[in-house]
Amino acid sequence: MSENEGGRVREVRQTEDRFLASDVFEANARALGPANGTGAVEEEARSIPVYHKADVVVIGGGPAGCAAAWSAAQTGADVVLLERYNHLGGLSTGGLVIWIDRMTDWEGRHVIQGFAREFIDRMPPEGVAGPPRSEWGLKDDAKAAYWRLRTSAFHGIVSWAPTLDPERMKLLAQEMLLEAGVRIVFHAWAARPLMREGKVGGAIFESKGGRQAILADVVVDTTGDGDMFSRAGGEYEDDIEEGDVHHSMNTSFLIGGIDMERWLEFRGGSPDEFNQFTALGREQLNFFQTPYVTWRNDIGVFMGPRQSGLSALNVDDMTEVEIRSHRHMAAHCDFFRRNAPGFENAYMLQSAPQLGVRHTRRLAGTARIERKDWGNGVPVADEVGISPSVSPKYPVVSVPYGSLVPRQLDGLLAAGRHISCDANTHGFMREIPQCWLTGQAAGAAAAIAANRGIAPRQVDITELRNLLRSQGTFLSDDKDIPASQPASEAAV
Repeated sequence: MSENEGGRVREVRQTEDRFLASDVFEANARALGPANGTGAVEEEARSIPVYHKADVVVIGGGPAGCAAAWSAAQTGADVVLLERYNHLGGLSTGGLVIWIDRMTDWEGRHVIQGFAREFIDRMPPEGVAGPPRSEWGLKDDAKAAYWRLRTSAFHGIVSWAPTLDPERMKLLAQEMLLEAGVRIVFHAWAARPLMREGKVGGAIFESKGGRQAILADVVVDTTGDGDMFSRAGGEYEDDIEEGDVHHSMNTSFLIGGIDMERWLEFRGGSPDEFNQFTALGREQLNFFQTPYVTWRNDIGVFMGPRQSGLSALNVDDMTEVEIRSHRHMAAHCDFFRRNAPGFENAYMLQSAPQLGVRHTRRLAGTARIERKDWGNGVPVADEVGISPSVSPKYPVVSVPYGSLVPRQLDGLLAAGRHISCDANTHGFMREIPQCWLTGQAAGAAAAIAANRGIAPRQVDITELRNLLRSQGTFLSDDKDIPASQPASEAAV
């Protein structure tokens, strides 16, 4: 760990529980001083017009929200999706997290499918970069070395972890949801849940049209931060190590005008020179990060600086991250243009319009995915999806429906990075494919609950699993679930 002016840089090396080595920038100096507000003001009571009445309303159009809205609409449900930005995809598009994490297990089996598979299969070929299906699961040293530099091989095994064109993702998500019959509402910020008869019955949102209400039989919280369930009084957890990469925030950015293949040749073929280069970068920039590949050879993506000790629930902290990130973007572009092979003509192309948040709140659900269970390899009774594990020493992870269901709060399901799990498990369950997985499960369950007029916790697991299978979700065989295993409260 090295101290420097305004902060310190901690190197977090790859372990069994982490996918990529990362630098975490722990900053002390602030660009802005504290705000000077004191006291409180009273807001007048007012009548709020109802915008729409739906079976299901999805709050947040990120990966989980898109999958949830699509899944629910496939059943014929009236579905509305509220999104605060002008596009869908969340961090996978607006956040420039265009590297989509592993969807295969360590044998190359495609375990995250359903919406995720249909979405990627419908992407134009020129917008997808990743290993061919014939190489998924390969343990060939040469192939693994090649794909490791392209973020698609881990622990010496080639995986299906493609990089996608963010603009094509925005368009495709939009068209898939419109085809399914989803009513999309852009530029709409959901301010709080609407409580009716002691349960969540919709949401209040703000837009240029003012403050409006949307009513729904079931609300799916895919805000990523648990904004709806926390404001409705639902229980949640927020414990995580502040110095951990999974707690950090960043604004990603794209650098254009490069030759990525030339850069990768330097990085992979000249280790001594590469080490000297990174040492120089740390010395001159304090924080330093190298680029990841994208869907094009002439564009690189930087996923940093990852900054810890700041909260994505604090507006001043979020502002601080943005200020630092744009400064780091300019500094990195200049440094790479001067010193990096393949970057001689580099220029700043785009900074992400969405802040890269990894963790704020996690739902306290009727079931919880925990680190201690990674190794048991037994599917849970209310399984709604299967996630790859963090390393080959673990089997796949069975995802319970109960991890989407609040312990006590009714009328709402949660999906995406804030599902019910411990801090270690959150490190991979927050990734984009897992958000697609849990979003699809929540959307399907919400549609069933709305159609039958029941609480989401009362959804029949067999009916839900059958519906998910009909939508292409990969699930364990029913015969592999131990008959004696109790289901979570969500299945009762």
